Amino acid sequence: MHQGNQTTISGFLLLGLSNQAEQQMFLFVLFLGMYLVTVVGNGLIILAISLDSYLHTPMYLFLANLSFADISSISTSVPKMLMNIQSKTQSISYESCITQMYFSIIFVVIDNFLLRVMAYDRFVAICHPLNYVTIMQPRLCILLTVIPWALSNTVALTHTLLLLPLLFCDSNTLPHFFCDLAPLLKLSCSDTRINELVMFIVGASVVTVPFALILFSYICIVTAVLRISSTEGKWKVFSTCGSHLTVVLLFYGTIIGVYFFPSSTHPDDGDKIGAMLFTVVTPMMNPFIYNLRNKDMKSTLRKLISRKRFLPLMCWTSDFLLSP
Repeated sequence: MHQGNQTTISGFLLLGLSNQAEQQMFLFVLFLGMYLVTVVGNGLIILAISLDSYLHTPMYLFLANLSFADISSISTSVPKMLMNIQSKTQSISYESCITQMYFSIIFVVIDNFLLRVMAYDRFVAICHPLNYVTIMQPRLCILLTVIPWALSNTVALTHTLLLLPLLFCDSNTLPHFFCDLAPLLKLSCSDTRINELVMFIVGASVVTVPFALILFSYICIVTAVLRISSTEGKWKVFSTCGSHLTVVLLFYGTIIGVYFFPSSTHPDDGDKIGAMLFTVVTPMMNPFIYNLRNKDMKSTLRKLISRKRFLPLMCWTSDFLLSP
C-alpha cells in the first residue's frame, strides 16, 4: 500500500515475452547472450576511445556517450527479465517498476538527441572542414554532451511525476517484459488523458525534431558531396558517415515501423516488439555497425585485444565484431 501516491497495489507482474514454460530457457540463453555481447561490445568502444589519444575527437566523444547509453538502456530491462526467468517469478515492486520506467525513458530519449548531435558533427566536418576545429571547440562539445542528458532526464521526470498520482486498483498484470510507460497507463484505473496527451506531444517532439534536423544535416552533406569531382573523394566522405547513417536508419526505422504503423490485431505484441528493438536489439547492433565500418576503431581494438590482461570473453567478442 502506497498512500503517498494513492496506489492500492504493492507491485506488478511482468508477463515477459512468452508465457510458454518450454520457451523460458531458450529466452534466458538468448537474452543473456545478447546482453553480454552488448555490454562487452559497447564497453570495448568506450575503453578504446578512453585509452587511444588519437580517438580523442568530438566524433568519438559522442560515440562513447552513445555506447554508454546503449549499455544503460539494455541494463534497465534485461537483467530483471533474466532474474524473473531464473527464479520463475514475474513480480516487480511498485518502486522498482517506476524506477525502471524512469531510466528506460532516459536512455531511449538520449539516443534520439545523441544521434542528432553526431549528425551535426558530421555536417560541420564535411560542409565546413576548414572551420571544424574552430566550431567544434571543447566547450561546445561538452555542451552538446550535457544538454541531451539534461533534456532526457527532464522528459523522464515529467512522465514519472504525472504517473505517480495515478491509481492502480485491481489488475497488476503488465503484458510486457519491463515497466514501460504505455502499458502502465493502460493498467491504471485513473483518468490518464493528460498523461496520454503529454506522452503524445513530448514523444512526437522527441522523435520528429531530432529526425528532421538529421535529415537537414544529411541533405546538406549530400549536396556538399555532389560538388566533389572525384569518385574516390565522394566515397571517402560517405564512408565517414556510413556508420552513423546506418544507426539512424535502424533506430528511426524501428520507431516508424512499430509506432506509426502499429499492428491492430496484437497491440500488446507490437509494444513488446518495439520496446525490445529499442532496448535490446539496437544497442547490440551499434558496436557491430561502428566497428565494421571504422578503420581507426578496428585498429585500436586490435591493439587492445592483443594485451593478455583481457578476459577470453572480451577477446572472443572483439574478434567477432572485427570479423569481415
